Amino acid sequence: MKISIDVLQKYLLERYGGWANEQGLFLKLVEEIGEVAEVINMRAGNKKATEVDLTRELGIELADMIHYIVAIAAINDIDLNSIMIEKDRVASVKYNHNINLEDFIKSQENE
Repeated sequence: MKISIDVLQKYLLERYGGWANEQGLFLKLVEEIGEVAEVINMRAGNKKATEVDLTRELGIELADMIHYIVAIAAINDIDLNSIMIEKDRVASVKYNHNINLEDFIKSQENE
């Protein structure tokens, strides 16, 4: 099963819409960023590692970050899908990339 940004936004709007606020969700995001930093420090040997699969832990914490980022967009009626494509298009021109996200998606659909 694949998750699309659009579906995740709809789900999180249903979950958080009407009661959650961006400040609370942002604070949860910051907490998750700290947890990602902790796992990365363990992977680099800068912090004592626990007896867990650090790659899996990193994935879990990154998923938590994505959750809160998309939730903040959802409760603010921000179309992340469109904005990400638009932002990447501008960055691709600015940094002279060979392909942009929109063209990459289209090439994947044609395969």
